[in-house]
Amino acid sequence: MYDPAQLRTFLAVAQTLSFTQAARRLGLRQSTVSQHVRRLEEATGRPLFTRDTHSVELTEAGEAMLGFARRILEVHEQAAAFFTGTRRPGGRLRFGASEDFVLTRLTDILESFRRGHPEVDLELTVELSGTLHERLDAGKLDLVLAKRRPEDPRGELVWHDDLVWIGAPRLRLDSALPVPLIVYPPPGITRALAMEALERSGRPWRVACTSGSLNGLVAAARAGLGVMAHSRGLIPQGLERLPDRAGLPELGSVDFVLRHGERGRAARGAAEALAAAILAGGDRLQRGRD
Repeated sequence: MYDPAQLRTFLAVAQTLSFTQAARRLGLRQSTVSQHVRRLEEATGRPLFTRDTHSVELTEAGEAMLGFARRILEVHEQAAAFFTGTRRPGGRLRFGASEDFVLTRLTDILESFRRGHPEVDLELTVELSGTLHERLDAGKLDLVLAKRRPEDPRGELVWHDDLVWIGAPRLRLDSALPVPLIVYPPPGITRALAMEALERSGRPWRVACTSGSLNGLVAAARAGLGVMAHSRGLIPQGLERLPDRAGLPELGSVDFVLRHGERGRAARGAAEALAAAILAGGDRLQRGRD
């Protein structure tokens, strides 16, 4: 009933919330992406997205289709591998994930990948995005899922998101005092973007807490020690976006990407299989874990 190519296109649009970005990810023309979505909507008999010249959002039917699309594609690929006799990838795979994903459902994606690829010896490293990029460039990792700055062209886009200021619900900032920042240590990307935004606006700041662990940052923020710059789609439980009346400057946006390292064929096969699993389930990462 549902064409796998159309389902892959649907997932790409749902994760990037952009027909243009989905076309780039899939190597298709934007008109083809629009056609795939239109035909899938015709097959379901319901609109899957609401869109105008400025934004793309999932409808209620689109949200429901996310789970169906992932499961259909997973079964489709398993059947194709069985009947074509495709050899499953194996070997050691050194995978690095940003601290941003500690509180998300990345573990569910990795668990599913391990069940489907028992021959792969998966080694996970959780680190700051900047550190992961450095380790990948040094040949110490095979695949990373991490943030990049908007001007950085490296990597395959998983999704694009706004950065926002977050803090405890009862937090109130005194405009006469420096902004108390809760940040990762260098080379944290959100740390740099937060400080650059405050400096551009002429707003003084001070570091109230530094931690290389997202759990440490969240604990400090929940205690009301200060504010964090964080992805809008990954706001941890117990924290909320600060209102505009807080007077903090716009932070801009950030991309979450997959980057591959340079290794032999075995590692490339395993890395490509895991990358495909992350791209297929990327929407789950943005919904977090309760």
